[in-house]
Amino acid sequence: MRFDAIGTGWQIDTAEPIAPGLSTRIRARIEEFDRTYSRFREDSLVATIARSAGTFVFPDDAAALFDTYRRLYTATDGRMSPLVGRSMDDLGYDRAYSLRPTGMVRSAPHWDEAFSWDGRGLTTLRPVSIDVGAAGKGYLVDIVLGLLAEAGHTEVIVDASGDIRHSGADPIRVALEHPKNPDKAIGIANIGNGSICASASNRRAWGDGLHHVVDATTGLPTRRVIATWAITTLALEADGIATALFFTDPERIDTEFSFDWVRMLSDGRVECSTGFDGEIFR
Repeated sequence: MRFDAIGTGWQIDTAEPIAPGLSTRIRARIEEFDRTYSRFREDSLVATIARSAGTFVFPDDAAALFDTYRRLYTATDGRMSPLVGRSMDDLGYDRAYSLRPTGMVRSAPHWDEAFSWDGRGLTTLRPVSIDVGAAGKGYLVDIVLGLLAEAGHTEVIVDASGDIRHSGADPIRVALEHPKNPDKAIGIANIGNGSICASASNRRAWGDGLHHVVDATTGLPTRRVIATWAITTLALEADGIATALFFTDPERIDTEFSFDWVRMLSDGRVECSTGFDGEIFR
């Protein structure tokens, strides 16, 4: 099953055909998620939050997403934040995809000063621009796999352009794309009943060294790390950790999550965790 959604390509592989009704439910669930969290559409909940202050009720499953963000916000000393939307707008990664920087650079507001979150409702004192792109796609991968599992599918690969979750008896081998040459790989990861998510500064890059991995404390793109991969059970956590690895050492994140990882630095060096199941090409 192949389709485009939330601005990227999806592929779902199953051992048994996906029934038309399930396909419809998957697409509808993705649309519901997008209508809640997309910073790029006027009718989304987060677009409303960016226009006005108040108390806003999120879907029940939002708690896991915000909890993961809070833990990674703490582990990175605020560098990874869901409040980075305004900074990304300033850099040109805005609703219109203008890719034209405004010339203004501003850091994101501090979490506790911008809003309060009680597990379902979010209360703001002023409009704030929320962007959950650093972990949201991975969470949506988990949600889609959950729909497939509920329908009885046990052999599944859900791939949302590099955010991958696998369920099944036999592991899969995933190439780690070279961030400077997409025709090459820097290694191979073996994934069994788990997730691998990748992030790279070359994937959404424009202008003079601008890209989408933005440090919330400075409002500027990060420089030291250029590509990351995180491997754990949930794609939500793997996606968020892959972003957090741009901003802090894995040991800081390891206090909150159990995972393996690979990352490439701007000087070409590649690092990986001792438990990484795969091969790095030296």
